Amino acid sequence: MIRKIIHIDEDKCNGCGACANACHEGAIEMINGKAKLIRDDYCDGMGDCLPECPTGAITFTEREAAAYDENAAAENKKKKEYAKMEKKENIRNNIYQGCPGHALHIFDRDVQESTPDVTVKTQSKLRQWPCQIKLVPINAPYFNGAKLLIAADCTAYAYARVHEEFMKGKITIIGCPKLDDVDYSEKLTQIITANDIKSVTVLRMEVPCCGGLENAAVTALKNSGKFIPWHVVTFTVDGKIKED
Repeated sequence: MIRKIIHIDEDKCNGCGACANACHEGAIEMINGKAKLIRDDYCDGMGDCLPECPTGAITFTEREAAAYDENAAAENKKKKEYAKMEKKENIRNNIYQGCPGHALHIFDRDVQESTPDVTVKTQSKLRQWPCQIKLVPINAPYFNGAKLLIAADCTAYAYARVHEEFMKGKITIIGCPKLDDVDYSEKLTQIITANDIKSVTVLRMEVPCCGGLENAAVTALKNSGKFIPWHVVTFTVDGKIKED
């Protein structure tokens, strides 16, 4: 039958999971960091997920699709509720299954930190304020001729030498695609288009949701129509640079 049903644009999806939480029928699941409509007959076509999507990745479409099956959706919902209860129990027992970005890690730094007490003076390499992507002015004078560093919030905490190795000599702007209710690509496009940016470096974590920042930067570079040198550096959650 031809009916109204949701459509998910994977290119726009940043993996935040808001739509999956909003879907009462359990028709949407997060798979490999992207939202997926797992079965047509689970979707009632009411669109509770639409207003929750921060990037506008979900729209309505009319196409050939199986009719909404209320019983099947209810059974699926029961299975999901059971899985949530099982996950909570696993977490209590120090077993985690789910989004890698939420997984618990404890790092033993005692051996590394038991060095003689030596005072080391460090200096911030941040060259401007504000630094949040949502707050920086598009036409700020510090962007002209800048080497631009676009960094995920967590990178400075995970990797100890971010200031010395990456921020030095660059203009740094930061954000988190999972926590900020905005699509960064539009603002980044405006910044790159309106200013003489010399290079772009993206710092991200290895977790899937951090791919939203990388995708926004790449989209902005393409939309600007400029040929600017760029590269991406990925950090592991325990503070190492991930090798390609």
